[in-house]
Amino acid sequence: MENKIADIAKNSNAWPFQEALRILKSLNGKSPEKGYVLFETGYGPSGLPHIGTFGEVARTILVKNAFNTISDIPTKLITFSDDMDGFRKVPDNVPNQEMLKLHLDKPLSNVPDPFEKYNSFAEHNNERLKSFLDQFNFEYEFKSSTDCYLNGDFDESLISILNNYEKILGIILPTLGKDRRETYSPFLPVCEETGKVLQVPISNINLNNRTIEYTNEDGKSIITEITKGKCKLQWKADWAMRWAALDVNYEMNGKDLTPSFDLSKKIVHTIGGKAPVNMVYELFLDQNGEKISKSKGNGLSIEEWLSYGTEESLTLYMYQNPKRAKRLYFDTIPKNVDEYSRFLSSSKNQDIESLIKNPVWHIHNGNIP
Repeated sequence: MENKIADIAKNSNAWPFQEALRILKSLNGKSPEKGYVLFETGYGPSGLPHIGTFGEVARTILVKNAFNTISDIPTKLITFSDDMDGFRKVPDNVPNQEMLKLHLDKPLSNVPDPFEKYNSFAEHNNERLKSFLDQFNFEYEFKSSTDCYLNGDFDESLISILNNYEKILGIILPTLGKDRRETYSPFLPVCEETGKVLQVPISNINLNNRTIEYTNEDGKSIITEITKGKCKLQWKADWAMRWAALDVNYEMNGKDLTPSFDLSKKIVHTIGGKAPVNMVYELFLDQNGEKISKSKGNGLSIEEWLSYGTEESLTLYMYQNPKRAKRLYFDTIPKNVDEYSRFLSSSKNQDIESLIKNPVWHIHNGNIP
């Protein structure tokens, strides 16, 4: 029966199966050297996790489940938090705004929690995201950027970035304005005196010692190692470095990150890595047609949806038309609750070929209640 379902799934036009086939083709049907296919989702904990953050994980899991249906190659999902990123802007929807302003530019994992519940703002937001994912019984491994930098998980790839420094500048600089070109470096040193993630020009690199030299805020020339958490990478270089370090096979991103993905793809090839198979999804819009944002807190929250609708209705919303921009406001909740009930009812009388096209098959990973 399983072989029959796999054969039918491979000919299905349901988008999770189409994505799974793209992954299988990229692997030539063989298991990667690490022994499993790695799916990744990314999250920047600079603000409270919103429903779009949840959506990326939910959709990635739909593809992962589809892949498990058509292939016996083991799979793994990493939910990655970029919590070493510099805290650049105080969100509008959190308390203790004045306190947070005192910690601008520090790594998010070193910014105090404005809700006074966790050790840092990043930890607060990471824990909120994990609680949402756990509520849906998603299987995932959480990874912290701070931990990876400090533990040396990224060292080898960071050295590759340094060894290809000029080539990476050649990729990024043509995309920047004149002023930004003069100060850009893929490396962001973490100041040992202020704890800030600095966006400063690099005056010298030393490949043998694996160090960079820069001028700090006090005008002093500083030489620092690029490993041991003493530097972080700029966003596009960081994304590429992560793909190489973790050997990521599949990752989605919103349409607004398409130019970043294209540049990161060039960077990862430059350092000898490979870009993951990629799906671009459209953005969620609020009732006024504006993009939902972590810092604004516009659009529906996950808590609001689950106060009025079921978990299944939210997953259905994420399943439907991922490549079409969709409004996310209160009226979408009862609509999706009704649609889920309709799809569930129709599943009772469907043969397997029709059933795997039904969203409830994907929502319940084939175990329809």
